[in-house]
This record gives sequence, structure tokens and C-alpha cells, in this order.
Amino acid sequence: MSSRLCLALLAVLFLPGCNNTLNPFCGSARPAPVIGSLSPSTITFAQVEQGTATLTVNGSSFVSSSEIVINGKALAANVVNSDQLKIILTSSLITGPGSVNINVLTPSGNTGDLGCTSGGKSSLLVLTVN
Repeated sequence: MSSRLCLALLAVLFLPGCNNTLNPFCGSARPAPVIGSLSPSTITFAQVEQGTATLTVNGSSFVSSSEIVINGKALAANVVNSDQLKIILTSSLITGPGSVNINVLTPSGNTGDLGCTSGGKSSLLVLTVN
């Protein structure tokens, strides 16, 4: 391989903003979470008060550090697999009936300044509490 071709290849691999899959130093990068649905999408406030309301967040690219964000408050979740997170809803999180904003946050990994993207927030879904 010519030295110019090697330099060009290195420049592509290590320039900021490069695709994580091309950059070998992005191994610790975490994917941005994608939220698809909530199960259930409606619960009663009585279930919340009793501590029996389990919320399942379905999506993709969840990792062990992914958190469920409820009305802006990030909370540790039970990571079932890369497509599913679970949490028990309590009255300390939800104080009454209404709409509750839910999304997923994955903190960035240890990527330094190597041009790797890591982690992020999913889009928002709304849980209805009756």
C-alpha cells in the first residue's frame, strides 16, 4: 500500500466526526437510544400509589447505563435487553393524574476527543396517568 493511501486512510479513520464503526478507538462509544413504545401507555394513579405500576419502555440500542427519564428526572432502570427497559413507578415520581413525559438517556462513554459520538437522549413519549 502506498504511503499516500495509508495517510488518506488514517485521516478518514481518525478525523473528528468520523463514523464510529470506522474508528477503532470508538470501541467504548455507546449508541444513542431509540424509544419506540411504552407498555402500558395508560395507567391509573391508584396503581402508582400502590407501587404496582411497572412501566416497560420498548425501543433499541439500550445499554447497561441507559436510564429512563421521567418528567426530566433520570432514573436507573432494569435493562432487560438492548430493546427493553423496565421501572416501577411510584408516587415520589408521579404525584397525580396527568401526562408524564418519558424518554431514555444513555450517558456518553469514555471516548475522549477521538471524533466518536456516544450516548444521547431518545425522543419523547407520553404516559397517561388516570
